[in-house]
Amino acid sequence: MPTTKHTLSSGRAALAAAVPPVALGPLDGRYQPVVAPLVDHLSEAALNRNRVHVEVEWVLHLTDRRALPGLSPLDGAQRAGLRALVTDFGPEAVAELAGIEAVTVHDVKAVEYYIGRRLPGLGLEHLVPLVHFACTSEDINNLAWALGIRDAVEDVWLPAARSLVGDVQELARAAAETPMLSRTHGQPATPTTLGKELAVLAHRLGRQLDRIGRTEYLGKINGATGTYAAHYAAAPDTDWTEVSRTFVEGLGLTWNPLTTQIESHDWQAELYADFARFNRVLHNLCTDVWSYISIGYFQQVPVEGATGSSTMPHKVNPIRFENAEANLELSNALLDVLGATLVTSRWQRDLTDSSSQRNIGVAFGHSLLAVSNVAKGLARLDVAEDALAADLDQNWEVLGEAVQTVMRAEALAGVPGMDNPYERLKELTRGRRVDGRRMQEFVAGLGLSPEAEARLSALTPAGYTGVAAQLLRYL
Repeated sequence: MPTTKHTLSSGRAALAAAVPPVALGPLDGRYQPVVAPLVDHLSEAALNRNRVHVEVEWVLHLTDRRALPGLSPLDGAQRAGLRALVTDFGPEAVAELAGIEAVTVHDVKAVEYYIGRRLPGLGLEHLVPLVHFACTSEDINNLAWALGIRDAVEDVWLPAARSLVGDVQELARAAAETPMLSRTHGQPATPTTLGKELAVLAHRLGRQLDRIGRTEYLGKINGATGTYAAHYAAAPDTDWTEVSRTFVEGLGLTWNPLTTQIESHDWQAELYADFARFNRVLHNLCTDVWSYISIGYFQQVPVEGATGSSTMPHKVNPIRFENAEANLELSNALLDVLGATLVTSRWQRDLTDSSSQRNIGVAFGHSLLAVSNVAKGLARLDVAEDALAADLDQNWEVLGEAVQTVMRAEALAGVPGMDNPYERLKELTRGRRVDGRRMQEFVAGLGLSPEAEARLSALTPAGYTGVAAQLLRYL
């Protein structure tokens, strides 16, 4: 069976346009334009479309494999007619399914009846019993969710996240050689470059994207308790495990051979842990950039006509990064709950996963909104090189590390008078500011070898960055 991702993608445009006139939550209201692409994958309507997709492909798979006596492959027109139920899925289908479910009080049964109603019009009324054949609801649901999650990640979230990481990398490379005073524990410390510090964050984010890109999306279709009991009762000569495996893999998913009534959702927990870790690193980027803005290392480019403060007209607030922090925290709250709860189901099945999974789109939506805001925030930043340089020039005491380390090396080389280098630099620098003149006077009085003294005398805080700029080759 060929992959059916194209069949799904052809039926999505109508769903994204279905916006509620009054929204309870911000993702469906204020921020709807940003998260709209997720509607085509993780909304209730998308879930139902994916259910129709799985049911239709199951009918085609069973007929193609002649899994039951009397079945034979359908002709091209019949196949196209069945798949059109997916590609033509839109608001009318959503409304009809809602009407059926109001009677059945069962969402998957409503999908079965919805398809069954259409088979006579395709000349396939004899296949009505084949719809949902030997399936429990979770045979359909787990596959529909896996398809929606996979496509939401691969088609929407990952491209946006990769673009953002590309923006961070670009900013890092542009500032690769821009010296910056480090702050460990909030205190002046060994200088670095702004680009190197941004590269650290880009590298961390990229590793998480690599993990997410390698996600296995698992699925199963094996009956009410995972034993194929009904399948073999109906057709004992069919190799049902092989039918199951080829069907799941034909959907572009990884087959899970051992389950209860539900697919165990472990892969989802793994994905959400990686997702949340990306969010947390991105949160770290937000707090760092916000802090750099607050001390003047970055200047924000004002947006024409925008208001920074309702009462203080001079302000340009870092709202993109603050908004992102809040949305990342909301996303992670949901992702953590999903990852913790979905891996547990009482005995062979309980229904907690059904309610939980309906919030996957919300978790993804808050993360996508944060990614969008960080990208917009980064695009409005200018590096304030004068402020960075001034900060370095006011903190010559950070060269104390370099001086005492050179003294240690000199002592090892046999240069006399290099005793207690750490203590001597501590007495000079701890808790006090040291300017360039005082530092150079101290160096001149140490009795260093001529080469070492010349090297330290020429050293400035801005020049004390090691190979920070060159480290970006690892980005």
